[in-house]
Amino acid sequence: MKLENKVAVVTGGARDIGKSISLRLAAEGAKVVINYLRNPEGAEQTLAELKAAGGEGILVQGDMTQEVDVAKLVAATTEAYGANIDILVNVAGGLVARKTLEEMDLAFFSSVVDLNLTSTFLTTKAVVPHMSEGASIINLASQAGRDGGGPGASAYATSKGAVMTFTRAMAKELGPRNIRVNSLCPGMISTLFHDTFTKDAVRSNVAQATPLKREGAPDEVADVVAYLASSEASFLTGVNLDVNGGLLFS
Repeated sequence: MKLENKVAVVTGGARDIGKSISLRLAAEGAKVVINYLRNPEGAEQTLAELKAAGGEGILVQGDMTQEVDVAKLVAATTEAYGANIDILVNVAGGLVARKTLEEMDLAFFSSVVDLNLTSTFLTTKAVVPHMSEGASIINLASQAGRDGGGPGASAYATSKGAVMTFTRAMAKELGPRNIRVNSLCPGMISTLFHDTFTKDAVRSNVAQATPLKREGAPDEVADVVAYLASSEASFLTGVNLDVNGGLLFS
């Protein structure tokens, strides 16, 4: 197991892509701290599946846009598994709603930026002091951060583009400490996100426009995260890696 005895924090780690990441890291031997905000029943189910597969982990509820909740997440992690944190995966985020420029107000725009960008900043700032050489941070950006997103997704796309830039900046800043920082830019992945925000006809059209002629699966994203978290990716940092079946080349 390539992550044996490593401590991993996964924000938004209880459902969809986050759940797959939590389970995958645990399968590789990591002790996983699963953050969630809502749906405690779903979070408990994720933890139960992790433990049933022989993994080790805990749940920590909290809003990653709030400094006090981020501090509680770090405190719970160090209390459970010691002062050192090896892996941080920033999954928490979302689209919230599709709104055009005319439909958006400042409060909505700011809330989307907070959810996707500020959360990544706060967790990174709080966790890095507990990281040592060889640690890895993986942020979840989006293909929308490259191409501007679909209709009504400008706030989301902008925030994810900023996550990509923050990733590059942190790779430069933390590189001398041998802490690697990368991000993933998923395309059309079969999740509740698209169940909620994307029409079936659009999903079908996108899948057919993808060279592999299908949507991706959360487990396929999780596999890439496990690789980036491991020493196998020891010379990769500042990468914003497309996971989109060839839908967009960067």
